[in-house]
Amino acid sequence: MRFTFQNNWFSIVILSIYISLTGALNLTAGDRDSVCEAAKFVVQGELNYYEGIKYGGTVGMFASPNYWWNAGEAFGGLLDYYTFCDNDNKTLKSLIYDGMYHQAGESFNYIPSNQSMVEGNDDQGVWGLAVMEAVERNFTDPEDHSWLSMTQAIFNTMDARWDTEHCGGGLRWQIFTWNSGYDYKNSIANGCLFNIAARLARFTRNESYAKVAEKVWDWMEEVGFLTSEDDELVLHDGAKIGDNCTDVTDKKWSYTYGIFIAGCAYMYNFTEDSIWSERATEIIEASSYFFKDGVMYETTCMPNHCNNDQRSFHSLFARCLGITTVLVPETVSLLEDKLDKSAEAAAQSCSGGDDDITCGEDWTHSGWDGVYGLGEQMCALEAMLATIVREFPVYTKDNGGSSKSNPTAGTNTEDEVNKNVLNISTKDKAGAGVLTAVVLGIVLGGSAWMAI
Repeated sequence: MRFTFQNNWFSIVILSIYISLTGALNLTAGDRDSVCEAAKFVVQGELNYYEGIKYGGTVGMFASPNYWWNAGEAFGGLLDYYTFCDNDNKTLKSLIYDGMYHQAGESFNYIPSNQSMVEGNDDQGVWGLAVMEAVERNFTDPEDHSWLSMTQAIFNTMDARWDTEHCGGGLRWQIFTWNSGYDYKNSIANGCLFNIAARLARFTRNESYAKVAEKVWDWMEEVGFLTSEDDELVLHDGAKIGDNCTDVTDKKWSYTYGIFIAGCAYMYNFTEDSIWSERATEIIEASSYFFKDGVMYETTCMPNHCNNDQRSFHSLFARCLGITTVLVPETVSLLEDKLDKSAEAAAQSCSGGDDDITCGEDWTHSGWDGVYGLGEQMCALEAMLATIVREFPVYTKDNGGSSKSNPTAGTNTEDEVNKNVLNISTKDKAGAGVLTAVVLGIVLGGSAWMAI
């Protein structure tokens, strides 16, 4: 089964003819019709990786090697595309609704038990960004658990894991003790909590969420993950708890910067305190590190050695910069030109593959650079949409937001959310034992073969 769009086929045929002649998507940044026409092809390419419309595929998941968190990234962008460009498309609406709802987990807090071997705080947090996107875009609520209540459940379970025993606070990278990285605290996990808290504060007008956002910001400064070096703000990746988070990993990633920029923008829009617009501006200026000739560029790993996760980072970076121009209008002068150039550069990169519209990784490259995947499609889509986001409202409960609130969501489940364990049935334990035996057999067999 292949996903197809139901509307405006004539324009698709015309654009197809244009593409066959030019070998790239045509896009005028900031022009809604132009952006939506180009984005339609990018979305089609993105959905080629979607498992939920394939026979036997999992609803809400994308093809390997993409992880569960990558699906959270993707649905945030797809939801904005639906809102901005194609909100009469019932097929697309159902795909987004079913995918996001299906991955909510047994307790509707986006901790599904089948992801326990890979899910970290940052993974749950990225899904939280997407679910909150549904709240702010007035996407149709499920009947039993609203998007807002599920975001509140994500927030409550993440905040319950705030660990004051090590490094004076903060979230660990991982949720579960058995996962590698449980001894590491990082900026992206804490940035997700900061961003979600700020957005909940703005939507609900509840100061308690804002206090959590302030707590996260203060801790980031105190622990040394957010510092000023050579008169420029730096967001470090994180540190291990063994040395009390003093040996900081200094790698920088665009999505971390973006999530903190947008979090500051939400806080400013809610509090009207200039300290938050100043902080947003300071990080925006520091994020020039992620541009090359005015075009987005994942400088830490490009060219040639970004892994699958890193190749998707610009999707969240672009989305966050776009929403910041809405919430803090004075940032338009800082970001508009970079967003426009990045969108047009992304579009010209979408000239590869058998379809001549597959998007690439390096947008500074003339045409397609030969790299392809879900991350490349997501990044191109978000860059394009970021140039028209200012045309659409970002709802709160006071200006038309309709999603139903449940402030205690996620706090009344059977399991205590901060135990970092799962309630596993006897049957599942038996299955896990068989799996462990199989894996051990493979490892030992491989070791014997190597010895021979």
